[in-house]
Amino acid sequence: MSRPRRLKEFDYLGLHHYFVTVCVLDRRQVFTDAAVVESARSHFLKQSAMFACAIIAYCFMPDHVHLLIDGTMENADLKSFVARAKQKSGFDFATGHRHRLWQKGYYDRVLRDDEPIPDVIRYIIENPARAGLVVEPREYPFWGSGVYTREELLEFASVQTTRHR
Repeated sequence: MSRPRRLKEFDYLGLHHYFVTVCVLDRRQVFTDAAVVESARSHFLKQSAMFACAIIAYCFMPDHVHLLIDGTMENADLKSFVARAKQKSGFDFATGHRHRLWQKGYYDRVLRDDEPIPDVIRYIIENPARAGLVVEPREYPFWGSGVYTREELLEFASVQTTRHR
């Protein structure tokens, strides 16, 4: 599979909002283990601060992670943040599991200023329910934020706590 391309005319620096998806190599379902999720999560949170990025929402699905990222300063650097977070979490994972964690590249979408952030948060935290892993988002343990509590995210995104089938 070819590596996703970045926008040629865009530098991925500064005060922007991004929706990012990073996939596990060969789509292995490694994020079913709480220790693996916590290790990757902590590396992403640490690196986000180093590159002036805030993780507004995340969700670790079994074989990928979704992130809503905000650049918090003019020097915020999305590409360096994601590269370093993948490198650090990947090294940590490979040390204990003897194989690579991440596929090359990642998928990103630069959000326009008029795109409603609550819609993106809702998409991220409802993903496990849409995938049939849980009935309602609150049941899934592997989503959250580097900025807000889970309750604040639910309220901000006005997520329904019970799905109707």
